[in-house]
Amino acid sequence: MSGYCDVAPGHEWHGPYHDHEYGVPLTGDDELFERLVLEINQAGLSWLTILKKRESFRAAYDGFSVDAVAAYGPADIDRLLADPGIIRNRLKVQAAIHNAQMIQRLRSSHGSFHGWIAANHPRGKPEWVKLFGRTFRFTGGEIVGEFLMSIGYLPGAHRPDCPAMIAMSNLDLPWQQAIKAGFQGYSAL
Repeated sequence: MSGYCDVAPGHEWHGPYHDHEYGVPLTGDDELFERLVLEINQAGLSWLTILKKRESFRAAYDGFSVDAVAAYGPADIDRLLADPGIIRNRLKVQAAIHNAQMIQRLRSSHGSFHGWIAANHPRGKPEWVKLFGRTFRFTGGEIVGEFLMSIGYLPGAHRPDCPAMIAMSNLDLPWQQAIKAGFQGYSAL
């Protein structure tokens, strides 16, 4: 179970994220895209680093507008790679642009990024990882798992006795809905 529930509450940076965002469903394309970009950029780094740079990411990536980022070209890549406020990794920058373009494509088949996620739910983590790997860039197992936990599609964000989980008890999270419907694919988590 989540050790984050032990260390995050009361922490200047982790506390607000843990208490009010982690595990809470998101539905907007830009919100989901932000979370995916942040999870991708966390790879190899601490989540604290990402939380501290979050506002700089927001400014650098046009408020995480899917349409704005999908239109980025070489000058934007150079601008991002020169920005000390974000993680300056060419593969991660290119993944953000590619992934924004993929979200635009998902709109035509599923209406939205959230529509695509909902249409493919429920799945166990291994199946999600395969699906994301066929669709997006820089989305390995840890990134996909954390992304989906952070938006309520995989269990494990919080312990059952965590005050944040108790506060979310009225949300009927997607992973909870799947269990109520008889889905047993979360046992490998």
